[in-house]
Amino acid sequence: MSPFTIAPATLRDVPLILSLIQELAEYEQLSHEVTATDERLHDALFGSAPVAHAVIAREGREPAGFALYFFNFSTFLGKPGLYLEDLFVRPRWRKRGLGRQLLAHLARIAVERGCGRMEWSVLNWNETALRVYQSIGAAPLSEWTVQRLVGQPLADLAASASSSSVATSDLDSRSTS
Repeated sequence: MSPFTIAPATLRDVPLILSLIQELAEYEQLSHEVTATDERLHDALFGSAPVAHAVIAREGREPAGFALYFFNFSTFLGKPGLYLEDLFVRPRWRKRGLGRQLLAHLARIAVERGCGRMEWSVLNWNETALRVYQSIGAAPLSEWTVQRLVGQPLADLAASASSSSVATSDLDSRSTS
């Protein structure tokens, strides 16, 4: 029996989640990229229209790790998918199977929600994580390259949208009229 419990995050876990995100960023040498705040995480996870979910792993009462995920949609499968945004196990609890347990927990959620797949990204130098992912049967998608728009390029592209295009927020307001 595992000494770990994995449960959905609660409102009071928001500061903990931010702390774990900061620890993950430090491990990945990306601390300079963290701009998340308690308020943003609160809105994303527990606001009026949550866009993400998190689970916390604990040994006893002590937080050992977390996973943050959201649902997307595969047009090819015609099914939702689960995208794992972040998975982090604190150093003290590594090499005890907790990362795999978090992945198994999310896989169960994906199957229960009718997802056709579960995906995530991993830094190519993270050999430990890559070995875990290979051991559970995950396959790298070498034919795909992740693309990202952030900051000014995102704002510039949004500004170039035709005035005749309808924003999702406009559609949402129409459906309630």
